[in-house]
Amino acid sequence: MRLRGNIHKISGFIIGDAQAERAVPPTGFTARLVVFAAAVMAFLAVFVLALSVSAGKLAERWEAELAQSATIRISAPRGQMQAQTEAALAVLNTTPGVAAARVLSDAEQRALLEPWLGTEMPLADLPIPQLIEVVQTPAGLDTEALRLRLLGEVPGAVLDDHARWRKPLAHAAARLSALGWLLIGLIFGVMAAMITLAANAALAANATVITVMRLVGAKDSYIASAFVRRFTLRALSGAALGMCLGVIGLLFLPSGSAESGLLSGLGFSGASWLWPLGLPPLAGAVAFGATQAAARRTLKELR
Repeated sequence: MRLRGNIHKISGFIIGDAQAERAVPPTGFTARLVVFAAAVMAFLAVFVLALSVSAGKLAERWEAELAQSATIRISAPRGQMQAQTEAALAVLNTTPGVAAARVLSDAEQRALLEPWLGTEMPLADLPIPQLIEVVQTPAGLDTEALRLRLLGEVPGAVLDDHARWRKPLAHAAARLSALGWLLIGLIFGVMAAMITLAANAALAANATVITVMRLVGAKDSYIASAFVRRFTLRALSGAALGMCLGVIGLLFLPSGSAESGLLSGLGFSGASWLWPLGLPPLAGAVAFGATQAAARRTLKELR
């Protein structure tokens, strides 16, 4: 019985009441304003939502990938570099938590330095440290114990577990994700304000019709329901249009790989494509609440 009653209320809300609808202008400035505002805000919300979701995934990826890697930097005279490199590899091969260790080639190290020093710098003549890439097991690595072993057996080796710059990067991406959700809240707050202004304008413009409906016995709740229904459906349709345009716009953005930066990989993937579908119902709920409050307040003032 309760389910049947809810279905009846929903169908009644969608179909509406022809008599009460006379108080709501079907077209005009307020109608266009609500549809336009909902479409624009939903369009912007799609991109902000994509930015927030992408930033959240980027933070997780940085935290997961960088937490499983480390680097050993060996600084020693040329005659001792090979021996200390082999000694460091021997230590790593007997250290629990080390899945793999690889000595970076001269070409790889040169590629790492070229963005900072340029291609014309005689890197072969510089005392460049030898780098060893360390990949950890899922169980993790006791970095303090490894530092002590390297200090005793390989004096020129320094372990860098990337903690100094891993956490700030992941924290920055997480803050960017939180900022995106805040912006979505502000977007729908602006939408609520614009719909409230449009509802107030529509109610004021139809003051004469509302007065006549009151004289024939119509209650304020009956009149308000017509405004709430019309403005809610307008916001819902406008937000659906804006959401579709936003998703189409995302499809034209450059796609990014797992190694690419945030902006080149802006968008949704997998189940996250369902997120934009929640924007039109959210816009409808915002319009419902804003119009309900505006209608009650304005009808009280028109008495």
